[in-house]
Amino acid sequence: MTATAPHPTPHTPQPETGHLPASTYRLQLNPDFDFTAARRILPYLARLGVSDVYLSPIWAAAPGSPHGYDVTDHSVVNPELGGVAGLRQFSARARELGLGVVVDFVPNHMGIQGGHNRYWEDVLTHGQGSRYAHFFDISWQPLKRALEGKVLLPVLGDQYGRVLENGELSLEHAGGRFVLRYWERTLPLSPRSIGLVLEAARDALPQPSASPVPDAVPQLQSDAVRAELSSLARSMSNLPRSTSGALTDEDRLERAQEMEVMTRRLQALLDTSAEVRGALDAALGAINADTARLDTLINEQNYRLAFWKVAAEEINYRRFFDINDLAALRMEDPRVFAWAHATLFELIRDGVIQGVRLDHTDGLYDPAGYFRALQAGAAEALGVDWDPEGHGPLPLYVVAEKILEPGEQLPKAWAVHGTTGYDFLAELNGVFVDATHEDEISAIYRRFTGDRLSYGEHLYRGKQLIQRVSLPGEVNVLTESLERLGETDLRSRDFTLSALRNAVREVIATFPVYRTYLRADGSREPGDNGKIAKAVRDAKIQNRREGGPLDPSVFDYLGSVLTMDVPDGETRGAYADFALSFQQLTGPVTAKGAEDTAFYRYARLLSLNEVGGDPAHFGTRLKDFHRAAQERAQRWPHAMLSGSTHDTKRGEDTRARLNVLSELPQVWGAFVRRWAPVILERSQEQELGLAPSPLDAYTFLQTALGAYPLSGKLDDFADRVSAYLLKASREAKLRTSWAAPDEDYEAALDTFVRGLLADSGFAGALRDLHVLVSPYGAQNGLSATLARLTAPGVPDTYQGSEGWNQSLVDPDNRRPVDYPALQRRLTRLEKGAGLLLARKLLAGYEDGGVKTLVTWAALQARASHPQVFEDGSYRPIDAGRHLLAFAREHGDELAVTVAPRLTLTLTRQAAPWALGEVWGNRQLTLPASGTFENVLTGERFRVRGGKIPVAKVLEEFPLALLIKR
Repeated sequence: MTATAPHPTPHTPQPETGHLPASTYRLQLNPDFDFTAARRILPYLARLGVSDVYLSPIWAAAPGSPHGYDVTDHSVVNPELGGVAGLRQFSARARELGLGVVVDFVPNHMGIQGGHNRYWEDVLTHGQGSRYAHFFDISWQPLKRALEGKVLLPVLGDQYGRVLENGELSLEHAGGRFVLRYWERTLPLSPRSIGLVLEAARDALPQPSASPVPDAVPQLQSDAVRAELSSLARSMSNLPRSTSGALTDEDRLERAQEMEVMTRRLQALLDTSAEVRGALDAALGAINADTARLDTLINEQNYRLAFWKVAAEEINYRRFFDINDLAALRMEDPRVFAWAHATLFELIRDGVIQGVRLDHTDGLYDPAGYFRALQAGAAEALGVDWDPEGHGPLPLYVVAEKILEPGEQLPKAWAVHGTTGYDFLAELNGVFVDATHEDEISAIYRRFTGDRLSYGEHLYRGKQLIQRVSLPGEVNVLTESLERLGETDLRSRDFTLSALRNAVREVIATFPVYRTYLRADGSREPGDNGKIAKAVRDAKIQNRREGGPLDPSVFDYLGSVLTMDVPDGETRGAYADFALSFQQLTGPVTAKGAEDTAFYRYARLLSLNEVGGDPAHFGTRLKDFHRAAQERAQRWPHAMLSGSTHDTKRGEDTRARLNVLSELPQVWGAFVRRWAPVILERSQEQELGLAPSPLDAYTFLQTALGAYPLSGKLDDFADRVSAYLLKASREAKLRTSWAAPDEDYEAALDTFVRGLLADSGFAGALRDLHVLVSPYGAQNGLSATLARLTAPGVPDTYQGSEGWNQSLVDPDNRRPVDYPALQRRLTRLEKGAGLLLARKLLAGYEDGGVKTLVTWAALQARASHPQVFEDGSYRPIDAGRHLLAFAREHGDELAVTVAPRLTLTLTRQAAPWALGEVWGNRQLTLPASGTFENVLTGERFRVRGGKIPVAKVLEEFPLALLIKR
């Protein structure tokens, strides 16, 4: 029997308005997988059944960027990917195949490393006098006077004085352009300092002869050269300092133009005069040889060099998290917005792009305002009317990366179609965790690691650590702003800078969500004040626990500023500036404190430590999943649904396998106890304790099981696990870290991983546990895939995840995908899909073909029945704790998803799959009677009275997507 889900007639998306993806497929572009390579697989994606291709960032980025998030120019399509011509060819081919194109856009920050960002380089050259000074969020008047008017650059590998004395800094020139070199890195020189160099070069020129010469022509030429060099030196030295006066945009433009003219003049002089070239080389050599002179010249720059390890406390430009090479943009400035989106809007206008995924929107000054501006620009580009205050359809499909804490709602007024799906990911993943065994799993974890802290305590400590170690500069800038506010009020002027800083840290550490959404006009999202009040209240409690070092009134004052509890007037605007800046810091602190610290310190069940999730929540109740799905169907029917992404800590099938441990506490506990002595024997005694630590050893055990390849091919397995454990340990920041790597500890980790995996006894036991867990983990993966592809929203398939995705954290999850193999597999499905093939694929599930079948069949069903999946209602179906079942209805159309869960418990390990009689007399109650087809197998069922036995539906295949015929 063949399945009757034929490939649908392609639907070509229209370039005007209202295009909404039905399903997406994420591609990770890089120089080795560019637009041309991506274009070649478009026919495969069309055959698979997705409606839109979803691309990682396409904009100019740091050379060789493996991910594209270090954008260096939003106005240029990345030449390394094929440039705008390659993108247009890619899009044209996609349209021929009926596919839309969604792109990842990065509005919050830019990559500034290596001299590749011309806007940042101009700021370093001209400081506040740069045409692009308004692009970046720089505090030009920080508390530290030595930084006034300068950008702190934490790029040195040692203290500045030692670097200077060691001769690691030197001046160089190429033509008319001068740089300060530090190993491979070059930094531009300010015009005034170039003037100093030219003066030195002029003085190094041979002095004119005092005695008459027969031929005066060379002397005249020499005088002209000297005059031109003197003129250039004087012009550059006389340029106004970038900190002098209030500079207008016209002033900045004129300054840049003058600099370009002078650079060309100097280039021409150097081209024609060997004397000047020699004098310039001599001048540079003399300055480089004189530490004091070189230091004086370096101090003339619009930046201050600093040791990277200690500069975080004083850094005065806002970054993406704590990454020095990613500078935040002031996207709230209309000029910056217009520049950054000009190319995007052009591509939207031309129908090259039909949708946008927005990265890290919580970093924006005013996300709601940004979303409105984006939709207004898209409306103009598409030539459609759109009322930002109305309730009509949005001109452009937009989803925003937003982490929602449990119970938190996406603001209804946002001009987006929903989130990128991390909330859904967490809800769905939790469905496959057996919450009844939480205490047992917790006890095993505590006994092995000795960790007695709750996840909440780890999170609090992580957020405090990030503020003190990774983001102290941002905290200091914010605190200095708060102190200046306090000076204007008699009731708050006695608060010390130290007290205010500690209050800011404490409130951020106890903040219950990533951020609030106060706007400059004082408006805010419902509940924002309550979240602030809770943070202030919890901060006071924590302060009392620590002996009450701070007067409670300082927390009340901070709370009043954050809620703008002040009379109207000039002060109100200053309060708003502070509150909005505060919001931009709580998000990064929470992200770094949770996702990049606490997630790696609390390893109870690693499948729960996922972006968008809360490791303290041990599983999702079915009724809670259903409620969230119903709300999404009503409020955000076009939100993205994710299973794996470029940012997830583990691939969806790695998590699916680890979830099985929640059903196996006794087996897992016995495994851990059995190998604990061997782990101890293989651990090294070091000054700070065992290497690996019990935490890292426990993380290793789960990782080795979760990532154990179903294919059985272990060629690079040890490499992958070792690389993961190194990253996990550095992120935990307990025994080693990115900032201060402990080479001995890290070497011990690698030795431990490779040695234990090579131990025949352990390797055999791990393989045995893998064999036990595998079919149930596979069932979890298949059920989660089917639910994601049929629930309300726009399901995304991360590249290669139509097969098993047992990846670990990046860069492991960006490994190349074997598309030729996937294409061959799809051809096989197209030629012979049906019950016979489904059984065969299930029997050989290890190769991932069965997951490809489920993905393909579900996507074909979506494409064949767009209304029921895109606009249909959501109805939960109660069939007991072992089934996630729901119906999608639209008019007479009906689709029913039947996805088993907790099947190891159901089958009691007696059978690898939950088939037939194992379901006993359980019944499915469907919304209607009639004939239904399981499009995964081609089987047809006659339903009478709205009821059908589960054993009948799942007699041959362990899940079903029933379509009413």
